[in-house]
Amino acid sequence: MSHIELRHLRYFIAVADELHFGRAAERLHISQPPLSQQIQALETHVGAALFYRNNRSVRLTQAGQAFLQEARQILQRVDDASAQAARIHRGESGNLTLGLTSSAPFLRRVSRALHHFRLTYPGVNIRIEQLNSKQQIGPLLEGKLDLGIMRNGELPEELEHHLVLSEPLIAVVHKDHPLNALSDGELTFQHLADQPFVFFSKDVGTSLYDDILGQLKAQGITPYITQEVGEPLTIIGLVAAGLGVSILPASYLRIQVEGVRYLRFGSMEGTTQLWLVNHGRRPVTAATQAFMDLLLREV
Repeated sequence: MSHIELRHLRYFIAVADELHFGRAAERLHISQPPLSQQIQALETHVGAALFYRNNRSVRLTQAGQAFLQEARQILQRVDDASAQAARIHRGESGNLTLGLTSSAPFLRRVSRALHHFRLTYPGVNIRIEQLNSKQQIGPLLEGKLDLGIMRNGELPEELEHHLVLSEPLIAVVHKDHPLNALSDGELTFQHLADQPFVFFSKDVGTSLYDDILGQLKAQGITPYITQEVGEPLTIIGLVAAGLGVSILPASYLRIQVEGVRYLRFGSMEGTTQLWLVNHGRRPVTAATQAFMDLLLREV
């Protein structure tokens, strides 16, 4: 025997359990002479007798008792490794690293998908990175993120996107603002054209900056931006303080702040998209594919 194989450990354990070569051979579905030969070869390789045997009985030597303990642990580790590999292959184990833009958790479809995935695949370790849409591009290219959930925008050709949903834009105004007097569906972008505007700083690099200002520009509107900030929650807070108006995706309707009113535009004046983005040239793990399938269908 040039080396010990797993089958030799299984043969040895069967004989150690049964303490009878005939019963062990039946359990292993082999004949007794080859089993005896394999045990003898194993003892030769180990360099120690593992069994005392005579015509009436078989029992373990002290060396055999020690070898049995190790043999069981080795086979258990092999079985555990096999089971873990199978779970990873089925997407039931492993790691999933997600990039989330700040508005994504406020979308019911995203929060439902995360909740359902957690319940269905409890063995998968989920790590969330809160990054705006443009900040997710580098980590996606480098493989530091498996998936990005972001707003629509320009992507390098290596990345591919899948539309999760489109949602309307809404106006964010102070509760005492005159625009509150408009009837439902009357509000347009033009109503905000001459208003002090609270918005993202260009330096923050969020895709919403380009998206919303681009839609305003398409209607000939350049907003009068008086306050530039980095986070949408700060925008809402400054509107509550009466420092201006703003435009955000409708997902922020779930954030209720005293002093703020959210107004819907008429006739779907503007919309924004949420994308699921992955590296199109890199293999997708089973866990990643399972989450993609979950998010891209209704859950």
